[in-house]
Amino acid sequence: MSRPLDELLPPKPDGQLRIYAYSINDELHAGWLKVGQTTQAVTKRVAQQLKTAAVTNFAIEVDESAIRDDGSYFRDFDVRERLKSKGFANPMLEWMECSVADVMTAIAELREGKLLEGTHHDNFQMRREQREAVDKTHDYFHSIWKEDIHAVPRFLWNAKMRFGKTFASYQLAKRLGATRVLVVTFKPAVEDAWATDLLSHQDFDGWQYLSRSSGVDPSTVNLKRPLVYFGSFQDLLGRDKVTGTIKPKNAWIHGIPWDLVIFDEYHYGAWRDSAKELFEGEESTEAKKELQGEFGEGLAVFDEALDELSGNEDDFLPITTRAYLYLSGTPFKALASGEFIEEQIFNWTYTDEQKAKSRFAEQNPSKLNPYSALPEMRLLTYQMPDELIAVANQGEFDEFDLNSFFSAKGHTSEAEFEHKGDVQKWLDIIRGQHLPSSIDALKSGTRPPFPYSDVRLLPYLQHSFWFLPNVAACYAMANLLAEKQNAFWHDYKVLVVAGAGAGVGIEALGPVRDAIGNGVDTKTITLSCGKLTTGVTVPQWSSILMLRNLKSPETYFQAAFRVQSPWAIRNPNGDNPTEQEVVKPACFVFDFAPTRALQQLSEYGIGLSPDEPNPERAVEELVSFLPVLAYDGAQMRQVDAGGILDIAMAGTSATLLARKWESAILVNVDNDTLRRIMSSNAAMEAVMNIEGFRKLGADVFETVVNLSESVKATKKSQGDGLDGERKKQLTDEEKEYKSKRKLIQEKLIKFATRIPAFMYLTDYRENTLKDVITKLEPALFKTVTGLTVEDFDLLVSLGVFNAAHMNAAVFAFRRYEDASLSYTGIASHQGLRQYGLYDTVVALD
Repeated sequence: MSRPLDELLPPKPDGQLRIYAYSINDELHAGWLKVGQTTQAVTKRVAQQLKTAAVTNFAIEVDESAIRDDGSYFRDFDVRERLKSKGFANPMLEWMECSVADVMTAIAELREGKLLEGTHHDNFQMRREQREAVDKTHDYFHSIWKEDIHAVPRFLWNAKMRFGKTFASYQLAKRLGATRVLVVTFKPAVEDAWATDLLSHQDFDGWQYLSRSSGVDPSTVNLKRPLVYFGSFQDLLGRDKVTGTIKPKNAWIHGIPWDLVIFDEYHYGAWRDSAKELFEGEESTEAKKELQGEFGEGLAVFDEALDELSGNEDDFLPITTRAYLYLSGTPFKALASGEFIEEQIFNWTYTDEQKAKSRFAEQNPSKLNPYSALPEMRLLTYQMPDELIAVANQGEFDEFDLNSFFSAKGHTSEAEFEHKGDVQKWLDIIRGQHLPSSIDALKSGTRPPFPYSDVRLLPYLQHSFWFLPNVAACYAMANLLAEKQNAFWHDYKVLVVAGAGAGVGIEALGPVRDAIGNGVDTKTITLSCGKLTTGVTVPQWSSILMLRNLKSPETYFQAAFRVQSPWAIRNPNGDNPTEQEVVKPACFVFDFAPTRALQQLSEYGIGLSPDEPNPERAVEELVSFLPVLAYDGAQMRQVDAGGILDIAMAGTSATLLARKWESAILVNVDNDTLRRIMSSNAAMEAVMNIEGFRKLGADVFETVVNLSESVKATKKSQGDGLDGERKKQLTDEEKEYKSKRKLIQEKLIKFATRIPAFMYLTDYRENTLKDVITKLEPALFKTVTGLTVEDFDLLVSLGVFNAAHMNAAVFAFRRYEDASLSYTGIASHQGLRQYGLYDTVVALD
């Protein structure tokens, strides 16, 4: 169901959480400070607290931001706990017996990230779906062991990011009684989450955590206590270069009997395919270097061993274990290939998450919603102007080729786009500054929400991720944004996270976090062609611009979900634990190749529901929580599931296609065009033959022209010197001519909508529509539209109808009609090799 545009572009809160402390100058509170937190102005919050007690002898001593450089928050509770750990008294509620300097020191320590580690201070419970995953996996493992005690069962969690896979996996291990847990991943950047969840939650007190980076000698581990070891495929699969055997430092891992092996971020071939896809288009040497740096020397070993997995995990990872657990957010190949049967899979998708969010809010209105911080995603697609599509078009539907359009040459400061002038136009378009697009918007009477121009979108673009084709394109974009004419972009810190010099894996994240800081007072654009698209969390990223072709939905949505990381402040005013201020209620994916984008979306929706026989229903469920807005060159509208599948299969949807013929940009009703009509008796007579114009009257054109020019002249000559009565008269005159111009426009558009009916009836496809009308079937045209060929030809020659936009509309119509027929196995015209547009013929290949 379509939702209002303003609802899909909700206001974004500021995200300011502040720690405050105030003193009261009386005997009872001598030497005490009240330490609290708020998202309001501190003065307002303190006044609210003290107003009822009529306290006036107070002083606000501390007013500090509670946001760390990584975007996370610390709370007033943390400050008080830090003070208590230092021996300061807590005589009453939120009052501390300490100095202002002591509070400031505690805040500084917390802000600098000196967090409690290994303290097991968290005590939150599993969410419903996490319990379901643990229960289903536990029951399945035991059902297999019941039949064969020596069997090694496997289970897959198809769970999107933010499910809490690490925490739930540890809970499964605990439920199974596992005391030896091996976690293996292809992305070492996810280690932080595995360490934090184990070391901070009360349920895992006494557990030990080891990894290559922990610096602990495995021989010193207490084997009587539960152990978790985190390792990477690259490391564990790596062999000694001299002997070809397992690395000596990893020998103990292969010798220990493990209770549970967990494969994290494991996509059954998606890593291999994604890696290749990410580095397509790079020069081979540079691509190899980048690929090896990002994915490690174990990639080749992994690549060869991957295919063996369907046979036996031991063939490529020789270890002993009782069970395997696989974790992935996009395991489409595993689902499609049947490697896991239904009873071996637990599913938790983006749609499930958003359903749970909505359901919890309805059923528990007074409770803290555990899903409320997870933003709803929106996909906004933009049809580029013909002048840019002509620069780089490719594919079955002449789609805008992003890789070709953003192709670049050179390195670092010398890098430059091959179509630099056109990329500059694109930058103007996304700011709403491209003149032709602005004129079309004026004609249609609406201003579409371009990313960097719409005031509702701009707050979500304060920190954005731009996904480009290759390293050269990243540097070329940074260089172009820095040029003098692009002053608007100079407010943003532009970060190039591409190439070997940007660091490997998690190392590339440091400069980004430093530049973003607390995320409130800064503005950044991160340019990447692959780094930071998986396994990292940057809460402040609220939008991603897809500026490259991507073939697989795994790669597309792994990158897209980077911007869905939650950003929220719990108990913002320190007085209501059920309250939460969500800083990022929505997040945005902007795509400039609509057909490809919606093909990815449809594949993703269908891939998430492999057992759903109706693809439209699968996509419909997804887009109910991932709304799609499509800009067709004139207006932006929400597209439903049927429309998405139409576009994915045929390049456009029937609804959007019909609306192309209802668009205001097809006709011209400016004063010059109206004058040309008035100066020709034949043109006036032709217009009067169009349905509805006789009722308007022939003088409607003169009224519009004369009134509009009179109002314009008066405003120019008298300006602010107009008195109230004359201003009102001008306003009334302005309303009159605008309403009549609108009526003229509507009548002409209504006529234009009859042209598709004529195209359905005529059988000529290789000829231009103009030729079909004027030479081949003039009688049919008169019957369908009510105008003679001569009348229509005259109006086109006077510019009443826009030939260029009619060409685009005719082309879309004919491609859609042929695609619809070919889908059923029918060819509209055997051997058709060219399409006739309105006054142009284009070749199909």
